[in-house]
Amino acid sequence: MAWNMFKFCTALRALGSIMIVVVIGIIGFTYYAVVVANYGPALLTGGFDSSVALLVLALFHFLLVMLLWSYFSVVVTDPGGVPTGWRPELDIEKSGDGNQNLIGEANPSLSVGDSSNHGVRYCRKCNQYKPPRSHHCSVCGRCILKMDHHCVWVVNCVGAMNYKSFLLFLFYTFLETTLVAISLLPVFLVFFSDGDGDITVSPGSLAATFVAFVLNIAFALSVLGFLIMHIMLVARNTTTIEAYEKHTVNWPYNLGRKTNFEQVFGSNKMYWFVPLYTEEDMKKLPALGGLDNASRSETEPLQSL
Repeated sequence: MAWNMFKFCTALRALGSIMIVVVIGIIGFTYYAVVVANYGPALLTGGFDSSVALLVLALFHFLLVMLLWSYFSVVVTDPGGVPTGWRPELDIEKSGDGNQNLIGEANPSLSVGDSSNHGVRYCRKCNQYKPPRSHHCSVCGRCILKMDHHCVWVVNCVGAMNYKSFLLFLFYTFLETTLVAISLLPVFLVFFSDGDGDITVSPGSLAATFVAFVLNIAFALSVLGFLIMHIMLVARNTTTIEAYEKHTVNWPYNLGRKTNFEQVFGSNKMYWFVPLYTEEDMKKLPALGGLDNASRSETEPLQSL
């Protein structure tokens, strides 16, 4: 019998905002190891070491600002809920006897199909219709537009409206943790040296550096795998839940890598690396809002890059 990982999502309610405190704690601890214990004092030594310290601190603080901006954008941004009273536009056809019939009419007593279903879908928990690609989150207690997953680290669902911020959070987290691991590596190696070496730090600072290095190298490797997975999902215009569900290779929402990318990051290149959208993109790309998802027929060829 296959395990359904999503049925355990209700257990995430117990964590609540504790995870935000955990994230801030890890960042604060890393900040102490990099800035206070090591590269802050190195600024006062002068010479080449001071120049290296200035470069490391400048990159560290820039990536930290972008990481925190992206992180709290995911936390506070509504991922996109189905508007109250939303109803699909049903096609009407005339039967042979002249009566009008609704095509794809939903039956509230039936369970919902998968995300590739273009017909009308109904959520029995919310007691309302829901658009394609939306899913009910048992943690948030509502249907989320283009839901990817409920993330315990951001205490929020990742959906249409905050997916870009989530991806940027992963991106800047990987860059920041990689920078920290590289910059702390010389001090970390002091643990395994026979002599005193060229670096003189207090035992407390050395211990903090050791722990910070291990934490950041672990996060860098794990986030890298997660980031690669989501890059592949964006390239195919699918979500984690949709990838988990069984669907055909000819995914109807796969419009080509360029269009798929723009449906997450927008078309304005100046805004690709910040958790914001231009008003023009919000008007021009309705898929960013999650209600209107363009699709193609399974026989239609994909666009090239």
